[in-house]
Order: sequence, then structure tokens, then C-alpha cells
Amino acid sequence: MKPFTTLIALLAFGLFFTGISQAHTPLFSCYDNGDGSITCEGGFSDGSSAAGVAVRVVDKDGKVLMEDKLDEFSEYTVEKPSHEFTVIFDAGDGHEIKVPGKEIF
Repeated sequence: MKPFTTLIALLAFGLFFTGISQAHTPLFSCYDNGDGSITCEGGFSDGSSAAGVAVRVVDKDGKVLMEDKLDEFSEYTVEKPSHEFTVIFDAGDGHEIKVPGKEIF
């Protein structure tokens, strides 16, 4: 019976690490285009696309200024707000990234 228990333990261990290896971490960055607009790019650490992921631009009080989704190239270009703002990549629970406007060059 002991070899059977060991086999079950190894299978469970393998399934656990298979799930971890397939997990993906969100990636998101923004840059200033130098023409009054910013472009943000998103994706996931496993190489999967972020096309269609929600993106919001909010002011310092959290008021939504602009809201859209990443395009088919996982990009979002928008006019740069003239006051303090944050761009939020929101791919669901545990997959949200905030980029403050002051960090966008």
C-alpha cells in the first residue's frame, strides 16, 4: 500500500506545480509619446495577449476620466491629462496594475 500512497503524493505534487507554472503575472507600462499623448502596453508573463483588458485613467480622487480596453496589439493611446492622474490596467482580481502619471516619461 505504501508505493500506492507515494504515487498519489507524487501526482498531487506534480499537479500543484503544473498549476503554478501556468500562472501568469500581469505586465503593464506606459510612456509619453512627446506629442501630448501617452501609450500604454499590457501583457502577461506567460506571453499571452492582454487585448481587451480594461484600462482606466483616473484623477487623484479616483474619478474616472477615461475608460477603454487595450486594442488588438495590447496597447492603449490617449491624450495625456494636464493634471495628476493614474492609469489602471484591470485584468480582474489580483491582476490590477496602477501607473501614476508622474512615472510616465
